[in-house]
Amino acid sequence: EVQLVESGGGLVQAGGSLRLSCSGSGFPFESVVIGWFRQAPGKGREGLLYISNIDGSTYYSDSVKGRFTVSSDHAKNTVYLQMNSLKPEDTAVYYCAADKNRSRWPFFIFWGQGTQVTVSS
Repeated sequence: EVQLVESGGGLVQAGGSLRLSCSGSGFPFESVVIGWFRQAPGKGREGLLYISNIDGSTYYSDSVKGRFTVSSDHAKNTVYLQMNSLKPEDTAVYYCAADKNRSRWPFFIFWGQGTQVTVSS
């Protein structure tokens, strides 16, 4: 069974940092692309970035470029999302998702349950 579990969310002040984790199981971790998404209250889901565990390539959307960094630890089957210089508008539920096919971005197939990030002003 494919499972993705996010962790690391919480409450942080504006300007602060958080690191989210996405742990995967039930699939060959080195053969997928892992993406991070978020959904703020009353808004649609937004694709933020992804990392390919196949070739190490990354993609960042303009909304997070320069503030967020993605990395992957194959030994731990975990992808990390380092978020710096957080803003109140970053408040959302953050999800990770996985797919074998990068071309399906942002419509990845396997999804985690999400973790809440709240940034106070």
